[in-house]
Amino acid sequence: MREFRFSGVGNTGEAIRGSVFAPNRRAAEKRVDVLSEQHSFVPEQVDERFTYKYRVRHVNGQVVRGEQKAYSSEEVVDALERLGLDVLSIRKKIIGLRRKVPSTDLVMFVRLAANMLRRKLPFDEILNLLITDTQSKPLRQVIRDLSSDLKSGIDPHQAFMKHQHSIGKFTAYMLGLAADSGNMAEMFDATARYLERKDEFRKSVRSAMITPSITLVITIVAFVWFIWHIIPSMANLFLEYGVKLPPMTRASLASAEWLDVNYWWLISLIIVCAATAFVFFFKTIRGKLLMHKYMLRIPYLGLLLHKLNLEVFCRVFGVLYTGSGENQEIMKIAAEATGNMYIERQIKAVTIPMMMAHGAELVAAMEASGVFLPMMIARFRSGAETGGVRESADEMADFYEKETTLKMQTAVESIKTSTAIVISVLVGLLTVITAETALIQPSASDIMFTKP
Repeated sequence: MREFRFSGVGNTGEAIRGSVFAPNRRAAEKRVDVLSEQHSFVPEQVDERFTYKYRVRHVNGQVVRGEQKAYSSEEVVDALERLGLDVLSIRKKIIGLRRKVPSTDLVMFVRLAANMLRRKLPFDEILNLLITDTQSKPLRQVIRDLSSDLKSGIDPHQAFMKHQHSIGKFTAYMLGLAADSGNMAEMFDATARYLERKDEFRKSVRSAMITPSITLVITIVAFVWFIWHIIPSMANLFLEYGVKLPPMTRASLASAEWLDVNYWWLISLIIVCAATAFVFFFKTIRGKLLMHKYMLRIPYLGLLLHKLNLEVFCRVFGVLYTGSGENQEIMKIAAEATGNMYIERQIKAVTIPMMMAHGAELVAAMEASGVFLPMMIARFRSGAETGGVRESADEMADFYEKETTLKMQTAVESIKTSTAIVISVLVGLLTVITAETALIQPSASDIMFTKP
């Protein structure tokens, strides 16, 4: 997604200016046309924001190179000259890829900012400190752009949302909301906790799935190669002399012959094509929806994932809940934060419409979606009766956090143990077949009467 700035003239002659994100200029112009119809203004110009490389000389004579995002080279020159720098050269960066900020760096940035805000440091000073301390280039560029936009008077929410493709839509929304609110420290702290839990979950899943999966695949490939190539090579030596082979060795030879006769390359091609189609399908919206739906039905692990999603929902809902009765937007934001498309769709398609169109109470609308667990419904009902919905959300978030942390460790160990058992079985089977082949003892008559 690329950033475009548009300008135009309103009905009363006032200047209109804003920005949109789009994959290309044509899509950006279409979005501007839609906005012009909605807000009654005439669009005049659409400019794309590029990255410019510059070389400047300081007052002390030192030559420095750097990068700056702007809508034209004139803007960069003007900004540098206002800082008292002598511009030596400036050119547009040919390849300007928008890299996503690494999750670890993003968590560190939000957590440090939250801690500094609790110490009553001004936010612009926090950004200046973090620019010099950050090692990640994508994050440093985001912080630099934020500092520049906020100093120029851009609305904080809009300034953060401009970087939603680098730091994530939910993170940008929460930090922008925090900058607009009167309690930045609490909002930043809640966002940091959300990012920390998300990063911890990602690392746990990676530890539980990736390494064992790679080990298991390599073991299976080695097993197939041994059965298909190594065992037949050894067994054929005995078949030349008419030696009777043991049962497991004969079964290995039959498997190898089946692969040879039934076109192993065609079987491999079918497996690769099926895997590719599977991956592409689950990248579509419908595919993701089905995957996220049935992930929640996996024995044991599905319930754990479900509680992790609901923990995030409660955490975000508890931070944003106002008790004013108009919490549809909060429900929408909390649903998007869960990371599960099925839960998000059910809340948006069932819970929110019931609250808006039918005037249903919060708990009844949540229960109708079918994605909230009974314990959570009961706790929210109790909170609604006593006026402590926000406290109920915080309590459920803390409860699910403790429960899922313990169960995740158990799940990781169980997956590793299961993988180790499968690998041990395959290795044991290979050992038995090899030992069986090694113990073949042809008789003297088999060797003497075998035809050359």
